[in-house]
Parts: sequence; structure tokens; C-alpha cells
Amino acid sequence: MQIDKDLVAASATPLVLGVLARGDSYGYALLSEVRRLSDGRMEWTDGMLYPLLHRLERTGMVESYWETPSTGRRRKHYALTGVGREALAERRQQWAVVSSALDRAWEGLGPATDAGYA
Repeated sequence: MQIDKDLVAASATPLVLGVLARGDSYGYALLSEVRRLSDGRMEWTDGMLYPLLHRLERTGMVESYWETPSTGRRRKHYALTGVGREALAERRQQWAVVSSALDRAWEGLGPATDAGYA
């Protein structure tokens, strides 16, 4: 199943903020975590992630720093800021409303697989 691009775009910021709320991370690790959280159903590309990270950095939601691990390859890490934590809290409230409305709209329809969606 391919996730509609509008859903991917709408969920990208809250997903990245949520992952960074657990701890600082770098690009490849963020891509891997999104893949893991979606059970492999969301495959983001560098071309999608890095513009998002740069926008989050410009808006003050994340900050970045360079780190060189013992393996030697220098990586740019991203960390959630106070502004980012506030934005995440707001986005979580918004998603709860949307999710509740969808649950109610779909009530009684049975599993998505029965409707041919999975």
C-alpha cells in the first residue's frame, strides 16, 4: 500500500518532532525510524526529509550540530527546541481531534481490509 502524498506531507512534521522528542538524531537514523514506526509502509527519501529539517530549523523548532562518532564519519544531528516541544504538543492535540473525527466517520464500517483499503 502506498500512502497518499497529502497524508505523508501532513504527518511529516509531527512525526519528525515526535521522534526528536525521544532524543537527538541525524538524517539516516530519522529515515530508519519512520520506516520502523510505520512497519516499513512509509519510505521517505532524503529529498523529502532534509527540506523539512531545514524548514524546522529556520522556524526554530529544531537546532542542529555536527558530531563525529568513533567510526569517523561526521554527521549533522538535530535536536528539538522548546519551540519544537510546544509545536509538538499543539500538533498532538490537532491529530487527536482529526483521529477522533475519522474514527466516528468510519464507525461501523469494519476493518479497512474489508473495505479494500489494505
